[in-house]
Amino acid sequence: MPFADVAGARLHYRFDGREDAPVVLLSNSLGTELAMWAPQMDALTARYRVLRYDSRGHGLSSVTHGPYAIAQLARDALGLIDALALPSVMFCGLSMGGMVGQWLGANAPTRVTKLALCNTGAQIGTPEVWNTRIAAVVEGGMAAVVDGVLARWYTADFMAAAPDEVAATRAMLLACPPAGYVAACAAVRDMDQRAAAATISAPTLVIAGTHDAATPPAAGRFLADAISGSRYVELSAAHLSNVEAAPAFTQALTEFLAT
Repeated sequence: MPFADVAGARLHYRFDGREDAPVVLLSNSLGTELAMWAPQMDALTARYRVLRYDSRGHGLSSVTHGPYAIAQLARDALGLIDALALPSVMFCGLSMGGMVGQWLGANAPTRVTKLALCNTGAQIGTPEVWNTRIAAVVEGGMAAVVDGVLARWYTADFMAAAPDEVAATRAMLLACPPAGYVAACAAVRDMDQRAAAATISAPTLVIAGTHDAATPPAAGRFLADAISGSRYVELSAAHLSNVEAAPAFTQALTEFLAT
């Protein structure tokens, strides 16, 4: 398993696809790891070299002392592409990964040639909501929040129709180190990138889910309106639209990357 030492953490990463193809960097949501992108891998690796990684505090990456900040997590992504000697990448992030993408677009514009910001927002929730979730995980571990998270991430119809996909997401959440999850919750809680969004100049695709209670369509439309020339796509899905609406998500993403 490949690891890169970045800013005091060991980040677990994986390459798939042809070595001579353009690189697409995928960044995971809060509480998951690089396997969350499985539905997109066949289509992406047909044309691109896909770089996935576990965010700090998640998966096989280091759980360093928190709280984290979105800028810190974004600098981790920069450190990874530096460690791998990549001058720039196309970037796709979902939820927390999309928050990382916003920071990169605003603060490291030469390193991201395209941005896909999926089921994300420039500011999400209230401090009270995040503090309540943090307290629940500190007290009871990931099991204390997993059912509530899944209910926000998928529609009831999808949960009934796709039990295997839901079970895989549940397993990822339960495997997430509680300390890493809590530290990353603080990063999302403290984030406000509303003013910075207008400074993003990279070609940008914004994907939202019609039924997404975690990052509702209004959050996606805010980003699309703020980022000049961006493209907005809304899918019939809740939060993990790359899973619930995988064919439509993959089509929108691959068409955007190819243009």
